[in-house]
Amino acid sequence: MKIVFMGTPDFAAGALEALIGAGHEIVLAVTQPDRPKGRSGAPVPPPVKEKALEHGIPVFQPARIKTPEAVEELRRHFADIYVVAAFGQILSQEILDIPKYGCLNIHASLLPRYRGASPIQHAIIDGEEKTGITIMQMDAGLDTGDILYQRELAIDREDNYETLHDKLMILGGETAAEALSLLEQGKLTPRKQQDGESCYAPLIRKSMGEIDFSGSAEEIDRRIRGMTPWPGAYTCYRGKQLKIWRAEPDNASDREKGAKPGEILEAAGDCVTVAAGRGVLRIRELQLEGKKRMPAHDFLLGVKMQPGEILGRQSR
Repeated sequence: MKIVFMGTPDFAAGALEALIGAGHEIVLAVTQPDRPKGRSGAPVPPPVKEKALEHGIPVFQPARIKTPEAVEELRRHFADIYVVAAFGQILSQEILDIPKYGCLNIHASLLPRYRGASPIQHAIIDGEEKTGITIMQMDAGLDTGDILYQRELAIDREDNYETLHDKLMILGGETAAEALSLLEQGKLTPRKQQDGESCYAPLIRKSMGEIDFSGSAEEIDRRIRGMTPWPGAYTCYRGKQLKIWRAEPDNASDREKGAKPGEILEAAGDCVTVAAGRGVLRIRELQLEGKKRMPAHDFLLGVKMQPGEILGRQSR
């Protein structure tokens, strides 16, 4: 199939690589403009642009995909279908109607669950046992189009956003290639989404990483994993931000009884044990503001945490 591919981050670049490997002809890669990054502020190309140029694919980077000029540029590149993965701009109905087979979206959840910008993080935070990839026929709504093809993936107990993202990136490319093959054979049957089963996964913001120790240890651990590596889960300790990179929950423990949520119960060996609203959290890897990320053992060699101290905004 001749494809116009639309995407921007690593997740999309992985899908682009898979489609190229499956023998599809990518006639154009559409991605976001280069953005300033780092202290230098130098423009950095998005991963899809880098991948496309690596394979000699023409690249189009419109600031706004809906302008007449952008639409005309799309029309110039004849394609059977548009494949979209984390592009970052909403397509107009005019664009959706251009290709013969319409526009397919590679979405990182089992729709109708987790429509929206951050399905991977929210699946972890909410404690889902599985997620997956949905190949959806795009319409004018937000992830509301007909489901064409799905594959499931178990969420492991140790998965954080980074590890689950990478698994889904690989699965997304495989699933898209399979779906296009089935589409060519006329073997895909569209299935309407059941709106009553849907939930929304809003864009992750830095403020969402703040830990509320009044929740259960299990809930706190899920938030840590869902926010790792970005924006990071954090609390306060002696007036400074303290990031928690890795922890283990123990909801069955009764050591927190009589302790305040966020109270340090023990700080020794290879962990810092903190009381939660239910159970305890054993922190294994952490980072104090201005310092490097390190295992708890190394951290405690330089920072003398004391039992009875409280983590949180009230910490001084």
